[in-house]
Amino acid sequence: MTTVQLETPTGKYQQPTGLFINNEFVKGVDGKTFEVVSFRDEKVITSVHEATEKDVDVAVAAARKAFEGEWRTLPPQERGRCLTKLSDLLEKNLDTLAAIESLDNGKAITMAKGDVSMAAGCIRYYGGWADKIEGKTIDTSPDTFNYTRQEPIGVCAQIIPWNFPLLMWAWKIGPAIACGNTVVLKTAEQTPLSGLFAASLIKEAGFPPGVINIISGFGKTAGAALSAHMDVDKVAFTGSTLVGRQIMKAAADSNLKKVTLELGGKSPNIVFDDADIDNAISWVNFGIFFNHGQCCCAGSRVYVQEGIYDKFVQRFKERAIANKVGDPFAGDTFQGPQVSQLQFDRIMGYIDAGKKEGAKIETGGSRHGDKGYFIQPTIFSNVTHDMKIMQEEIFGPVCTIAKFKDAEDAIKVGNTTTYGLAAAVHTTSLKTAIQVSNSLKAGTVWVNTYNTLHHQIPFGGYKESGIGRELGEAALANYTQTKSVSIRLGDALFG
Repeated sequence: MTTVQLETPTGKYQQPTGLFINNEFVKGVDGKTFEVVSFRDEKVITSVHEATEKDVDVAVAAARKAFEGEWRTLPPQERGRCLTKLSDLLEKNLDTLAAIESLDNGKAITMAKGDVSMAAGCIRYYGGWADKIEGKTIDTSPDTFNYTRQEPIGVCAQIIPWNFPLLMWAWKIGPAIACGNTVVLKTAEQTPLSGLFAASLIKEAGFPPGVINIISGFGKTAGAALSAHMDVDKVAFTGSTLVGRQIMKAAADSNLKKVTLELGGKSPNIVFDDADIDNAISWVNFGIFFNHGQCCCAGSRVYVQEGIYDKFVQRFKERAIANKVGDPFAGDTFQGPQVSQLQFDRIMGYIDAGKKEGAKIETGGSRHGDKGYFIQPTIFSNVTHDMKIMQEEIFGPVCTIAKFKDAEDAIKVGNTTTYGLAAAVHTTSLKTAIQVSNSLKAGTVWVNTYNTLHHQIPFGGYKESGIGRELGEAALANYTQTKSVSIRLGDALFG
């Protein structure tokens, strides 16, 4: 059985549970399944089929056959048509997909609806790019005609995280397919449901069999098999820096496949004395507590200039306390549960470490309620740069807040970690905004805002936060390779 009926607070629906290979949902070769757990009440939602190394082989073979067959000769505008049709289908099923995302991931239903809309927008955006991927001519001499082609890489393995299941599904599939590649995408084992439901729309969108394959499985088996597979031409991964290193090593040790990595962060959120304090507090709150703090670019290190520090801490504390933590399906919920018992325990471990190292809890610091993986929004002050909670990615609703003196000091403290994914500057001075933004070692810097990602704007990290870029035109470079063609028009040069 590869489909079950499930029920969310918004209604019943048919949930695919099989592996999506060659446009069909199938059971795994070994018949293994694993349970999917609800993070709001710790109950089992359903079980899905688990991909093993054998299933990875089947999915990769399907993708290879599609790439070498019909898909490779399909006109670019047809690729674009398939993508835009898929976008339409995502939008048509917005309410169902959002409910699945809340059920499976625990995020607030209002936030889940935003994720689905953004996923559809991303797929549509890359549908528009499909017939605009071009080479160029290069004039070297009158008797030579030279041109370049941007060709697809081939079979792309894509491994996505659990914090934005459907959005990451779209970020990966969109540019890969627009460029003419085929895909084997592994969903996170914690949150496979929305990706499987979205897979049920692929055939209807007009994609030939084998072009997009979606499998559920564990990183140590299916993810490792994809990373080391000799017939995979490229692997893209979003997740922790630790696992990113393992994937890069596996790629090097196998067929030296191309790699893009979007990894961890410890992003500074810098507030100057002249900032609009109401606006800054709103964005700083959103910067860390959005998506329960489970965001790679979360503004987890808050720095406030000395002149407004005391006032800001009090106002930020009041704002954090006002965040509604609870049932993801309640309309007024802002923060839902953490994604798993493992993640819950990990975050609470960091909170304990902060207490032991002498940091002061301004608010939070404990479990919220007695059921589900809920954690209170937590703010630490009285921190030093060498503390564990200042250097390591917590990936939860926990932030630190510290003072800085001036722009030079802000730049210095902002760049004090090994990460470089994102940062933010809050100021009414254009000079300060540009000076500090240009000096921060981060792939994205927001000014007077935070977490305002858009599919047209490149996203990726400096330092240990990754390799390559997601989104925008820049993402296309991750999924193409340049071929140079030189044609001799004149007579032979050598006799």
